[in-house]
Amino acid sequence: MRKNLEAVGLCALALLVFITLRALYGPHRLAGRIPTHFGANGRPDAWGPSAMLLVLPAVAVGLYILMTLVARYPSVFNYPVRVTPQNRPRLEAAALAMIAWLKMELACLFAALQWFTIQVAGHPGRGLPPVLMPLALVAIFAAIAWHIAAMFRAGRMPPAP
Repeated sequence: MRKNLEAVGLCALALLVFITLRALYGPHRLAGRIPTHFGANGRPDAWGPSAMLLVLPAVAVGLYILMTLVARYPSVFNYPVRVTPQNRPRLEAAALAMIAWLKMELACLFAALQWFTIQVAGHPGRGLPPVLMPLALVAIFAAIAWHIAAMFRAGRMPPAP
């Protein structure tokens, strides 16, 4: 499952980079200003140069790499339950699954945000879909809650024979 999540996350990052480069250097380049911030209503409330489109892919790739590096050391994580030799494999598996889900969700969110930013730059009357951010927040916090609950279950399970 983690490999599938990694694949989806990497595809989302590739899509993010592709749509950014296409918007900046493609046949239908964005010229002038792009939205750099959206208000709670989804409408842009700050504008900047089109080169600002490079910020979101840089942050997304940076976060992805950082989370990948952190996932290499699950033995030093701070778990919500006491770690024993019996429950350590289950706790580490739950933590690594949570990181994989978060990497995938963040990469998809950043790709969607970039797509909508480019769309709004081309059609200034538009804004972000009103459900985008609430849906993204629910997905992110649901993944965290699900995996923390799995860690609590792993901490209560009796050792395997």
